[in-house]
Amino acid sequence: MADEGLVSHKRDPIKSSVGNAAAQRRRQHAVTVGKERREALMRTKRLCRVGVSGESDDASLDDSDMMIEEDQSILEARTSSAVEELKLAVAYQGKGVTQKRVNALRELRRFLSRSEYPPVEAALQAGAIPLLIQCLSFGSPDEQLLEAAWCLTNIAAGKPEETKALLPALPLLIAHLGEKSSLHVVEQCAWALGNVAGEGEELRNVLLLQGALPALARMMLPNKRSTVRTAAWALSNLIKGPDPRAATELIKIDGIPDEIVRHLKKGDNELATEVAWVVVYLTALSNVATTILAKSGLVQVLVEILAMSSSLQLLIPVLRSLGNLVAGDTHITNAVLVAGHELTGNAIQALVKCLESEHRILKKEAAWVLSNIAAGSVEHKRLIYSSEAMPLLLNLLSTAAFDIKKEVAYVLGNICVAPAEGSGRPNVIMEHLFNLVRGGCVTGFLDLVRSADVEAARLGLQFIELVLRGMPNGEGLKLVEREDGIDAMERYQFHENEELRSMANELVDSYFGEEYGLDE
Repeated sequence: MADEGLVSHKRDPIKSSVGNAAAQRRRQHAVTVGKERREALMRTKRLCRVGVSGESDDASLDDSDMMIEEDQSILEARTSSAVEELKLAVAYQGKGVTQKRVNALRELRRFLSRSEYPPVEAALQAGAIPLLIQCLSFGSPDEQLLEAAWCLTNIAAGKPEETKALLPALPLLIAHLGEKSSLHVVEQCAWALGNVAGEGEELRNVLLLQGALPALARMMLPNKRSTVRTAAWALSNLIKGPDPRAATELIKIDGIPDEIVRHLKKGDNELATEVAWVVVYLTALSNVATTILAKSGLVQVLVEILAMSSSLQLLIPVLRSLGNLVAGDTHITNAVLVAGHELTGNAIQALVKCLESEHRILKKEAAWVLSNIAAGSVEHKRLIYSSEAMPLLLNLLSTAAFDIKKEVAYVLGNICVAPAEGSGRPNVIMEHLFNLVRGGCVTGFLDLVRSADVEAARLGLQFIELVLRGMPNGEGLKLVEREDGIDAMERYQFHENEELRSMANELVDSYFGEEYGLDE
């Protein structure tokens, strides 16, 4: 049976008499993960300026010359001429035919590697694709295959309609991923396929139907790091969803879970980063993948990277992967992060390091991971509560950017409640609530109540309910009143959101009704 995938991240288990929040926290759709990163386009499509062999162009064109911006019309005209030369070379059958084709391909590739906006349209209009397909035919010399695949790689890095022009070439590009091809040819073809997969779901589905996934997965098995890195990047584009079937198919391929762990553990930062993004999509989309990877020793490797690495590019997908794993079913979280075990303590300490970072993305992701750990057992809540994370979280609730505050609020809210029995209200963990309130968190939660963000306002109201209900001797009521909390809640008296309106009105009526203050 096909894996149905994961549709939501674990949700805050806080449930109150006025809230009835869902028991599972929203899982962010994997298809939007890359959009949060400044270099999202660079991750999705990549122009190839230097060949996969690591060598630059030939001696007649050095890197600086290749990067010079030319008048676009001149560049387009020269590109069209280069295609005409390739057409003649493909038709030529005389002596030195191979070198003639290679020279013509190289000239075209040089133009397609120039400028931030390569003249792809000019090449397509001149009829480059059929010629490049001919040059990819089996039995051709490696140098010819490499140049042809390189041209196709940069065409695929273009606009959507330009990428789609590669459709006739896809079967050959996939076929050249086979064991009989040289590693340089394999890697360049994988690069081209990665650019095609990065275009969108329609082309990903075509590639999957044509067998690109197992062919790319085989490239994860050797030890040549540049090849594995390119394959991992292409795979992350291919499985990114929203359909979970590709992610499930990938994780079921023999050896892939072990190779993922091995490359993360032993690879350099660039390789580990690409593999970590594969893990992000696997764990965000597939229940099967999440279960397999949770049992593979992956969590320990992710925690070690968090503790040791200073690479922002690597830490982001590693944090997201760890968060996805602990956002799965509760039994997975309890199985891989056993309260009291060294691994769990190390994980929380590594997350504390991220909370201390200057990078806002790391802070937000670390808080999100902690919120899902805090949504687990009472033992997990106590671990976070007694850790160095607490003063950092309280400070972030007051000072951080809004999106970070919201994630921090989930952590603090989860720490204060024990799981409810049935559909009833959660049991308040008094020690945690009392000390958080003493630490000044009510102001931060009331700021969320006052925000225009519905999710944040709901979370703020839920926590205020805990304060009003749980603090002894009416202390919660006085504190909320002193912080202008009544005014904050009364803003929802006629709010368009029925849930927020009901929550706020019931809180005001229940705790600050007509009899409030009469006994003083």
